[in-house]
Amino acid sequence: MIEIQHLYKRYHNHHGSNWVLRDVNLEIPRGVSVGLVGRNGAGKSTLLRLIGGMDSQDKGRIVRNCRISWPIGLAGGFQGSMTGRQNVKFVARVHGAGPQVSEVIRRVEEFAEIGAAFDEPVKTYSSGMRSRLSFGLSLAFDFDVYLSDEATSVGDRAFKAKATKAFKDKVGQASLIMVSHSEGILRDLCQAGIFLHQGQAQWFDDIEDAIAAYHASTDKPKRS
Repeated sequence: MIEIQHLYKRYHNHHGSNWVLRDVNLEIPRGVSVGLVGRNGAGKSTLLRLIGGMDSQDKGRIVRNCRISWPIGLAGGFQGSMTGRQNVKFVARVHGAGPQVSEVIRRVEEFAEIGAAFDEPVKTYSSGMRSRLSFGLSLAFDFDVYLSDEATSVGDRAFKAKATKAFKDKVGQASLIMVSHSEGILRDLCQAGIFLHQGQAQWFDDIEDAIAAYHASTDKPKRS
């Protein structure tokens, strides 16, 4: 289970510092795949990064009683001057792969399908290539929960199908928390949903109800 307790998050900039997330309280059960829905800027990617520990909240806390991946699909997290192979080797060692490091490297290289670029500095990669590398690296480890930020939208149609199948293959072994603009993907892979709106988060046991709440919010006329 992942417990989110009185969570607040904001980013300071020249426009001010409004709360992106404000007093969010959620319990995400073990074994339940969840889709995050909401308007652009509602805080979906922010919440995903906070759950994955890649960002820190201003207030509140997140209790993680399981192994959670980093957000697949985000282009950051790699050392730019190192090659894809070197980055994978480093992460594999950090995660205790031990004698399996070579197998992890092989699996990531095969899945990412970036060819000779695997041995070139990551700073020369496109965002799509970084995402492919991140996707393959995450799947090389056995996490209890996989985080996905538009990961199934990366690459050509064949790679998108491959990415979707990879997630489906994890069902039963692990769960997903995912952001996607494809409602079809959310319906296909998620049971429950979280609707983010105006800094608040609302839990729905059925992903269809979360999507319906999102549609209702977008159909309302904006205040003048």
